[in-house]
Amino acid sequence: MTRTWRIRTVTDAARARIAVARLAAAHGVTTVERARLTAELSGRLRQCLTKGGVWVLTLDGPSAGDGTLHAAVVPAPDAGAAGRTPWTMAVPCPEPGRVSDVGTVTEDPAVLSEALLGADEDTAAVLDKLAEQEELVAFHREELHQTNQGVLALHAELDAAGRAQREAFAAERRARNEAENARRRLMFLADASAVLNASLNHDEIVRRLPELLVPRYARHVDVWLFDQEDDRHPPTSHPRAATRAARTGRPQYAAAHPGGLPGVDDQPASALDPDRPLLCIPLLTHREPLGVLTLSPPGERWDPDDAVMLLELARRAGTAIDNARRFEHNRDIAETLQRALLTELPTTPGLSLAARYLPATHGLNIGGDWYDAFRQRDGGLITVIGDVTGHGLHAAVMMSQLRTALRAYAVDGDSPGRLLTRLHEYLRHLQPDLFATAVIARFHPDGHTLTWAAAGHPPPVLRLPDGRVRTLDAKPGAMLGIPLRQDIADHTERLAPGSTLALYTDGLVERRAQGIDPGIERLATALGSFGSAELDADLEGSADRLLPPLLSDSERDDDVCLLLCHLRG
Repeated sequence: MTRTWRIRTVTDAARARIAVARLAAAHGVTTVERARLTAELSGRLRQCLTKGGVWVLTLDGPSAGDGTLHAAVVPAPDAGAAGRTPWTMAVPCPEPGRVSDVGTVTEDPAVLSEALLGADEDTAAVLDKLAEQEELVAFHREELHQTNQGVLALHAELDAAGRAQREAFAAERRARNEAENARRRLMFLADASAVLNASLNHDEIVRRLPELLVPRYARHVDVWLFDQEDDRHPPTSHPRAATRAARTGRPQYAAAHPGGLPGVDDQPASALDPDRPLLCIPLLTHREPLGVLTLSPPGERWDPDDAVMLLELARRAGTAIDNARRFEHNRDIAETLQRALLTELPTTPGLSLAARYLPATHGLNIGGDWYDAFRQRDGGLITVIGDVTGHGLHAAVMMSQLRTALRAYAVDGDSPGRLLTRLHEYLRHLQPDLFATAVIARFHPDGHTLTWAAAGHPPPVLRLPDGRVRTLDAKPGAMLGIPLRQDIADHTERLAPGSTLALYTDGLVERRAQGIDPGIERLATALGSFGSAELDADLEGSADRLLPPLLSDSERDDDVCLLLCHLRG
């Protein structure tokens, strides 16, 4: 279906527009598409009328195969307007071919008015659609705004969460670093304490302090001990902060600026070294201050936690020095007592004596091992070797009491067995918590008879003139001082010239991993390796040569005592 209209005047344009609108409505074109078609057609026709001339409006379709209505405005062929651009437009028709004619549009004002009202209705419908779309757009705009606000809030929350996470990570790193530094300080403090307490020599402790602290915690270390300023040590100048620390017993920090160290008093910079900060820590004990430890920092200043660790180290160093000094004092007393107790051996015609005493290498150089030799009224010679249980000053005092008691009992001329029995009773009644072992050997005045008795002690070893060695292991008595009544028996041996008797304590033959029997065998073998002439000529030298193979270890856990009695040939 094709419709054509010639347009020359406004009336022609209005009639053509009305006819197109009616045809579009008749073919079921939607109100919006119809309004769009008529509006654009009106605008095109207005342009054509403005340009003048004759124009042709053509409306094609729709057909069954093409559900589209095509409109075109072109110049009339006879108008002489060739070359002008035609106007075309297509709108969909839901019901193509439904009508064939809409009637003739007259110039009646009523018809034109009706058409105008119909156009307004279409416009109103379009405006209603537009209002709906605007409401929908406003609704979606609000939704979009709310969504944007939620996204912004989410971004803010994520940003806050990110900051909190970063702060948590930073706090964790700081905590980890602080924990590692604390562990490092504790490890250093434990290792340094072990080094300081490993020695009982206070000079060694003072020497090790700078080695421990430089250069990790201090650039320079000075240890001022108060009692070292004597004739051997010329007086030296000390910083005023060190003197104040010695007088007040409180740590002092001397520098141009306050140190802010916990538990430390701030002082002006030292006049002796104004450019270097100084930390002066008193070396305190529970009795009195021993001195002052003065440190200079490895850098500009100390970390407060490092300073706290240095204060604790100084406290431990003061305790270690005090313990070492007390030990050295007790050791000097013990050595003096030991020298007083180990008497000189008597000189006897036809009989040579040689004794050796070696203290244990640990603890005080004194113990309960002892030896003695003295004459009786009838001319016989008593030799004794014993061992008081325990070690140290108490054992030495108890040993001295036993030695004195034995000499007192021996005045009566009792035999070795009787003497040991009386010592046993002495310990039972007067020292119930003290125990001892001993061997007593008596050389008779005839020079060829030996009477001996043992109480819980390693057996004597006898070397015969021909080099054979015997262990005198006849039934001994029990340990002295045990809560048991006993009568210790005597044993007698005939001696030939050239015989050698060895009395000793268990420190010479006993080893923890081997026991005592292998040690006694080693002693017998070593004693048998000497010749009679060698023993006659130099018993002292023989005693010196006898000890090294039996004491291969430089460290001894127990005292060693040896008494050699040689009957000269």
